[in-house]
Amino acid sequence: MNEKKVLLSVKDLEVKFRVRGRILTAIRGISLDIYENESIAIVGESGSGKSVFTKTFAGMLDQNGFVSNGSIIFDDEDLAKTDVKKDFVEEKAVAGTLKKLNAYSHFEFGAETYRKMLDLESQKRQKAQLSEEERAEITGKIDDLMFRRTELYNTKMTYDPAKEKDKIHEAAAQIKAYDAQIKALRTEEREAIRQHKAKLAADTGYLNAYNAQMAALKEQYAKECAQEISEDTVKRNEILAKEVYLSVGRYGLAKRVQLILGLQKALREAMRLGVDLSDDSARNAVFDNVVFRVRYIGEDEEKLHGTCVLNLAKIKYSKDWGQIRGRKIATVFQDPMTSLNPIITIGKQITSIIIKHQHCSEVEARARALELMRKVGIPNAENRFDDYPFQYSGGMRQRIVIAIALSCQPKILICDEPTTALDVTIQAQILKLLKDLQREFNYTIVFITHDLGVVANIADRVAVLYAGQIVELGQVEEVFYDPRHPYTWALLSSLPQLAQRNTKLYSISGTPPSLYNRIVGDPFAPRNPYCLKVDTLKEPPMFAVTETHFAKTWLLDPRAPKYEKPEIIQNIHEKLMNAFNI
Repeated sequence: MNEKKVLLSVKDLEVKFRVRGRILTAIRGISLDIYENESIAIVGESGSGKSVFTKTFAGMLDQNGFVSNGSIIFDDEDLAKTDVKKDFVEEKAVAGTLKKLNAYSHFEFGAETYRKMLDLESQKRQKAQLSEEERAEITGKIDDLMFRRTELYNTKMTYDPAKEKDKIHEAAAQIKAYDAQIKALRTEEREAIRQHKAKLAADTGYLNAYNAQMAALKEQYAKECAQEISEDTVKRNEILAKEVYLSVGRYGLAKRVQLILGLQKALREAMRLGVDLSDDSARNAVFDNVVFRVRYIGEDEEKLHGTCVLNLAKIKYSKDWGQIRGRKIATVFQDPMTSLNPIITIGKQITSIIIKHQHCSEVEARARALELMRKVGIPNAENRFDDYPFQYSGGMRQRIVIAIALSCQPKILICDEPTTALDVTIQAQILKLLKDLQREFNYTIVFITHDLGVVANIADRVAVLYAGQIVELGQVEEVFYDPRHPYTWALLSSLPQLAQRNTKLYSISGTPPSLYNRIVGDPFAPRNPYCLKVDTLKEPPMFAVTETHFAKTWLLDPRAPKYEKPEIIQNIHEKLMNAFNI
């Protein structure tokens, strides 16, 4: 697996949602490399974060969702290659940026002093504000009241005004009481801040010492910034100025100007703080706050040439996603009728995507669409081309969705439980179709499912998700036949195919943890029959079982007691071979 090219590299990904005035952390620190031409299955219970994880790198997060930490680096040579025409606008923009960067470079001499000034200012601000403990206490009370108020308001809206007037009045009175308590707490917070500010204003000894120290630092800072920058710094700035223009060259003029100003501001602050801009990763981080960076690789008489670092976690503009979603990363959803427009013909829906992304004529698009329809197994494609979705069966509609997804020959095909709504016979056909087409189109399959039978038939690797984290990762044979995490044991034990006659079907007790709250220790600990004391205190690291197999459980620590996996999943190879026809 290490010899394969890493197509998508996810590092420390954290995804949050704003829900009813609270923050829900759906993805908590996932790191995963997805390789070219492989099939990887993402499995877990409902709510474990499977769909959210893939929506993050497909650019389909809901409006209340956002990436709070981490990176998603997409390695695609076509998108990475960037050329910008050299003309009067380019020359003027690069020269203007270079002039500003040379001026900002003087700040680098005083970076250490500048950081001291910021620390001093921060200490003064903290004295005029609530302490961490005070802020946490008041904020916690307000958040709790806001949550209870929202829940009660939603409940009140369900009452029947004709029959449940008493309940409506009672709920309204309680909501009013919550509002009064929240208002009182906010008043208490403002009064506490006012007292802190008054105390600071009266502390003349501290203020005099602060003013003297700040004056000395400012004087030192001015002297340090008066030094002349070196030739090496000017050369670095020339490259930076060209990278700024390369990074914004794909936008229209107004957007380009806005982004250039944003990058200049970001680079100025980086120089003030002493960021090492000769380091590639540091430079990427500075650019990512505004727009992903295009690295300068050379130029000729006509164009500047660059290659970009595609960090999908930092993309902010729809135009950028338009170059990726559909063209490079496509998705097949569970219900084909949510993907197809019921009032547009099947042929039109395929050709519109081909024309948009491949910029070909309608005649060429029709020919390609018919070829795709034949490849996905639509009989008599020419006569079915102008049919509407309702004239197709469920399995045929899903084949059309696959044809649309593959119309632009994407690098990654996300399959979000695409066989759940189909009967068993059609499921097998769709899975075989996906694997056959993968050999022809050379795409990577990311398969989301809770059906381990599907995993056994389609996946090369398996990532087991629980509470927004990967708890086990390995080759499909390793995860099925040598699972190491208790949650994977529980999932496998729940397979109906493993149940014996006259025995109770196994189910996982308890419920997943609330993702609104900070989780301490192993999130599976409350449901884990093999729970250790350390599981409730400290989050386990990811232990390596083999070079390709990893599990996030304290049971793999050399100091942990040795437990055998449950009897029901011992020696399951023959059972699974028979059950899933592997």
